[in-house]
Amino acid sequence: MPSPAVDDYLKTIYHHTEWQDDRITPSQLAAELGLAPSSVTEMVQKLAAQHLVTHRPYGPIALTEAGERRAAAIIRRHRLVETWLVREFGYGWDEVHDEAEVLEHSLSDRLLERIDERLGHPTHDPHGDAIPDASGRVEREPFVLLGDAAAGHSGRVLRVSDRDPALLRSIEGAGVSVGADATVQDAATLRIAGEDVRLPAEAASAVWLSA
Repeated sequence: MPSPAVDDYLKTIYHHTEWQDDRITPSQLAAELGLAPSSVTEMVQKLAAQHLVTHRPYGPIALTEAGERRAAAIIRRHRLVETWLVREFGYGWDEVHDEAEVLEHSLSDRLLERIDERLGHPTHDPHGDAIPDASGRVEREPFVLLGDAAAGHSGRVLRVSDRDPALLRSIEGAGVSVGADATVQDAATLRIAGEDVRLPAEAASAVWLSA
């Protein structure tokens, strides 16, 4: 049965490994969701009983095939809503996350598909995160985190984390956008269109480039 609480768990587990390979631990999941570890342990056991995750005591958590399908479906809703709000209603990319958190649970499947059609079946949201298609498939390409990129590395800005709205505004104000061609000068400086763009130090762990 649909459950916002279950969907939030699955979505968080799914998102954790989109831009790095390490699986999420129960303590990390508790921190991400802002919940007590005991509450998370209880819910993970319930998810495992529903065959949505696999987990051994004190070990990392992984989605099963069924869990990944369900997570991809709710993430598809969230990211389509974010894209819709930016394109159709003029929201800033720093404003859409909380709105999408509410709307993702209330839109009918029919309306969601009409939104997808109107937007031209986008493959990525305003922050560069992949939007799963109706079957759960996503389009991704090799990437490198800005903080891990060597000086001189050139690539497109693939993604900017939406975790911190203030950081998003700072990065946008500096002139960085998803899709921009950039060359790494150092972990806080990109050369874009012949100009050196200085970013906040936090951008090193919030901006991804094509590899």
